[in-house]
Amino acid sequence: METVAIQMPDGSTVPVRLIPATGPHRHRITLDRPRPVLVLIPGLGVPAEYYLYFARELARRGVDVAVGELRGNGDSTPKPSAASSYGYHELAAVDFPAIFEAVRTRFPDSTPYLLGHSMGGHLSVLYAARVRGRLGGLILVASGTPYYRGFRGILGPGLLLGTAAVSLTANLAGVWPGDKLGPNGFGRQSKVLISDWARLARTGRFTPAGADIDYEERISRLKLPVLSITLAGDELTPPASARHLLEKLPAAEKTSRHEPLPLGHNGWISDPGPVVDRIEKWLHDR
Repeated sequence: METVAIQMPDGSTVPVRLIPATGPHRHRITLDRPRPVLVLIPGLGVPAEYYLYFARELARRGVDVAVGELRGNGDSTPKPSAASSYGYHELAAVDFPAIFEAVRTRFPDSTPYLLGHSMGGHLSVLYAARVRGRLGGLILVASGTPYYRGFRGILGPGLLLGTAAVSLTANLAGVWPGDKLGPNGFGRQSKVLISDWARLARTGRFTPAGADIDYEERISRLKLPVLSITLAGDELTPPASARHLLEKLPAAEKTSRHEPLPLGHNGWISDPGPVVDRIEKWLHDR
């Protein structure tokens, strides 16, 4: 494994871990179907290092893998502060191109597929909307919108109020202090990032602060292949939440799969077999 440190315009350093395939390729590789490299984007507050076991399982199946890091999370430096002003737009427009430049340098002959987990899926869709034809496809694992109408019963209003409270707290404090709330606090985060997430929960639309394009319109025109995987036991991304994200992609070639094993929102990362099986088959069928 090789780690490349990328410096962002605000001085942040974001590592990208590059893991070449260690096993034989099990999918067809032709002139029209070059070998894939899967670029994995973590969920909010989940360190990239946590995905290495999952990434190595993909590598054993013959897939090159790059694991990015969300700015301010994991081994990225520095940690978010009141001066942090990045949100969904900056990550999609600045960080992702830098990550992909490192991937292209290491795997120049491979076609990139983008895998986003949870919020990483939101950002992956935004990046795909910006670059359109430069991706082989999108893979969304435990990723759907937090739009409150996609959650049943009292969960919907509770999510609406909860995300609003989190955003208000982040704006008053200058930063979301999730690192003081234990493992389920989503870590310390930029107030702008949290505000974008809360706006998505409230409106159901991608309208991030500072956007230079109409993301919703661009997303609606994407025609790339998309695989969405939901998991039993995942209360953060129920199937309706995942469907709402897919509904934003009417022109895409969509495949939805539900994993019945109760792996939950994060458990699949440390028990990767079932999800890797589904990804491998989807890549093989491309």
